[in-house]
Amino acid sequence: MKIFFEEMFFHPKPKHYLLMLLLLPLSLIYGLFMSIRRISSTRYKFGLPIVSVGNLVVGGSGKTPFVIALASRFQDVAVISRGYGRLSKGLVEVSHKGKIVCSVEQSGDEPMLMANSLPNSSVIVSENRETAIEFSKKQGAKVIFLDDGFNRVNIDKFELLLSPKESRNLLPFPAGPYREFFFNKKYADVVAKEGRDFSRVVEIQDETERMVLVTAISNPSRLDEYLPQDVVAKVYLEDHAYFEESVLKRILKENSATSLLCTSKDRVKMDHFDLPISEMKLKLKIDNGIIEKIEDYIYAKQGSYIDER
Repeated sequence: MKIFFEEMFFHPKPKHYLLMLLLLPLSLIYGLFMSIRRISSTRYKFGLPIVSVGNLVVGGSGKTPFVIALASRFQDVAVISRGYGRLSKGLVEVSHKGKIVCSVEQSGDEPMLMANSLPNSSVIVSENRETAIEFSKKQGAKVIFLDDGFNRVNIDKFELLLSPKESRNLLPFPAGPYREFFFNKKYADVVAKEGRDFSRVVEIQDETERMVLVTAISNPSRLDEYLPQDVVAKVYLEDHAYFEESVLKRILKENSATSLLCTSKDRVKMDHFDLPISEMKLKLKIDNGIIEKIEDYIYAKQGSYIDER
């Protein structure tokens, strides 16, 4: 069932069209509600520059590596995420100025990856982004990056929206993958399209002769173009799922594999496993023009807030 809906969202075939048509009224109602919400909301200022890295499509679009690439360029940064898939609730400090202060189960996989990748920044997870912003200010943050913040319409911020290479299904949820009508991208300050404004560079670390891909990400077929020929099998789990060491050992044995291949997002949930692991390390090449626009916004906002004081 999961595979059916992922195909319908990202690579629709004739077999999906009837269901898409049946779900279309719900999609239109949902899209209209989200548009009214966006137009009618009041945007609150928090007294420091806030940059949102978001997308309109459910699933992975490169938000996490984009946040890492941008946040690493600034000082006194706090990264705020909802922490999808975490086993905790409320506000949790994942790292404080680079020091990890919680477990991956409390943080979720993507926030822990960001915390590990940003040795000079703080990472916080919270369902309530406004509470997390105020907390970050008290902790001394001068710049906030919101991971997946496009739908936080009541926060005054710079909107960077990531757009996939192609979109074959432009419908809002539940008939399609869009969180809002696709034309709501006009509300972003910058729309960065993959393949034009940024690209992915994948390096396989600790590659072995026979690898089994094991991953818990959305739309895992997007990894196919980066896989080497020595991948002998693929095992897909639900997005953000946690791994059991005994199950992974069995997978290795059943496939006579020499290592598990996983993404960096998966790897943070395997750190204490005594297993041979190969990692797909992802970095982004980002157009300098986008970085300059974000830098201009941050420095201008910091200057204006100083003048106001």
